[in-house]
Amino acid sequence: MEHNLIDSLIIDNALAACGIRDMEDATIRDIVRTVNIVETTCNERFIRMEMGVPGLPPSPVGIEAEIEALRQGVAQFYPMLEGDTRLKEEGARFVKNFMNIDIRPEGIIPTVGSMQACFATFLATTSCREERDTLLFIDPGFPVQKNQMQVIGKPYVSFDVYNYRGERLRAKLEEYLDTGRIAAILYSNPNNPAWVCLTEEELQMIGELATKHDVIILEDLAYFAMDCRKELSRPGVPPFQPTVGRYTSNYIVLISGSKLFNYAGQRLGLMCISDALYHRRYNHLQTRFGGDGTLGYTLVNRIIYTLSSGTTHSSQHAMRAILQAANEERLNILDGAREYARRAHIMKEIFLKHDFYLAYDADLDEPIADGFYFTLAYPGMSGGTLTRELLYYGISAIPLRGTGSTRPGARACVSQVGMDRMETLDERLTRFQADHPLETREYCK
Repeated sequence: MEHNLIDSLIIDNALAACGIRDMEDATIRDIVRTVNIVETTCNERFIRMEMGVPGLPPSPVGIEAEIEALRQGVAQFYPMLEGDTRLKEEGARFVKNFMNIDIRPEGIIPTVGSMQACFATFLATTSCREERDTLLFIDPGFPVQKNQMQVIGKPYVSFDVYNYRGERLRAKLEEYLDTGRIAAILYSNPNNPAWVCLTEEELQMIGELATKHDVIILEDLAYFAMDCRKELSRPGVPPFQPTVGRYTSNYIVLISGSKLFNYAGQRLGLMCISDALYHRRYNHLQTRFGGDGTLGYTLVNRIIYTLSSGTTHSSQHAMRAILQAANEERLNILDGAREYARRAHIMKEIFLKHDFYLAYDADLDEPIADGFYFTLAYPGMSGGTLTRELLYYGISAIPLRGTGSTRPGARACVSQVGMDRMETLDERLTRFQADHPLETREYCK
């Protein structure tokens, strides 16, 4: 490593201090901690691509509404478990305006970020029927969701969707659904980390299978409307955010305030339960959690109650104001997302210039869109080796294996890499390339 930027001993000591022997086994937070230690030790600022945190200022509309709510004294009261009435109403308007689906306000439940929404839905959906306790992940996906399944002690299965697009997806899903063990299916759309976007035809296929096999679809829209190839920012005007909700009544949509509105720190998401599922009664839910056995009641009055007793009052006021502004077209929901796409486009070009390639490069017959994430790989390197080697050059990322991917490589998040860092990224990859020339080993893409 003649051209490395960071002393190898500093990196190795930091990895050891964080208990990381193999980067493939490290969590996102493990890598964050490691980089924090190195930055403090050597006073060198990393190109940080390991954690998906927003990199733009939060919505001023939300900030002002939250401050005003605090001034009015909401902090002295416990929030209602089911959420603020006005937020629920704006949430119902939002899914109608931007997804073209109808959900009554009672089914719009604020949660402490989409993370809590996922945890709550995992607990509930895997307990609806005793014989169906397994979650199916359409991967690659967010690694922590599988950690959540481990915490609740329920089984899960997964497959990498990249080789099962179009009609092949139907056959692959049927393979799992025919076992009779699948309680729910989860996917993100756009996908974290591959940025794959399921098509309307694929979502219709998933919806039809959900109805046929009576399974619940958990649609994680943390990156709502962020497929930059389509203009999805006009309320009530097609095209709309693609959703399985137009093809089945067995769905729960999870919407995050973190990425779309850059409001991550206040931890607020929306769990949007279809009207049919909200009132559906399951005998095993009643046995497991008590109450009336309906899915909506169980999620709100049994699970969310015990997890957090609701969601912060002031954050709900902020999100209500943001959604109202979006519904009234006073706020364009994609203003921030377009900046992420711009960064991704430039970063991809820089990596490709230095002999990297995109681990996931196509979305059916289209190139992968530019967005919040992209995947990169280097010939002949596993994801663990690549992410470790990049650390020596002041660049951090996470291996793909932890996302459920079957491809070697790493996930790169663009949010913390401003336009002022692009030249630095180019310089550091020049160093990396000089120490890892392709002619010295077999090219194996």
